[in-house]
Amino acid sequence: MIDAASRDDLPEILAIYNEVIRNSTAVYTEVEFTQERGQAWFDAKARSGFPFIVARDASGVLGFGTFGEFRAPPCYQHSVEHSVHVRSDRRGQGVGRALIIELLARAAAMGKHVMIAGIDADNAVSIGLHLKLGFRNVGHFHQVGFKFGRWLDLVFLQCSIPATAAFAAAAVAPNAAQSVVPKP
Repeated sequence: MIDAASRDDLPEILAIYNEVIRNSTAVYTEVEFTQERGQAWFDAKARSGFPFIVARDASGVLGFGTFGEFRAPPCYQHSVEHSVHVRSDRRGQGVGRALIIELLARAAAMGKHVMIAGIDADNAVSIGLHLKLGFRNVGHFHQVGFKFGRWLDLVFLQCSIPATAAFAAAAVAPNAAQSVVPKP
């Protein structure tokens, strides 16, 4: 089930996010989130009117997603950049896909026009998922991050939200229950 996150979900959200920070290059930081920093992040999304969603089952929060401004100047107001992360034991089971599709639907409902994904160039799984959902590769930035003692490349993908949201919804319509509720 995917629904709006609440402050009560923050411990599980931060556990997922901090595991990603510790063990991967999916996030270009080495500074883990404290509860206080997580609450500030959550509250800032709420104040700005941006969604913060979670996928959950009986075991708890499986993953989370959100989006926010791509850039601050007003001319960028119709473009958003998203972030989706899945609990380590549930990766590869459709949770990330379901979260992205839900974020696309929410962005479309908000009248947003473009969604952007910044993904580590070595993350072939995430890049492949985005391409399957209708995103296209629009840029490759070489050696813009440094983590775990090495330089990292960042790939930008983007999609037109109305077209991609419709494409993604149609692609999952026959299997909607499977795409939202991952297999155990």
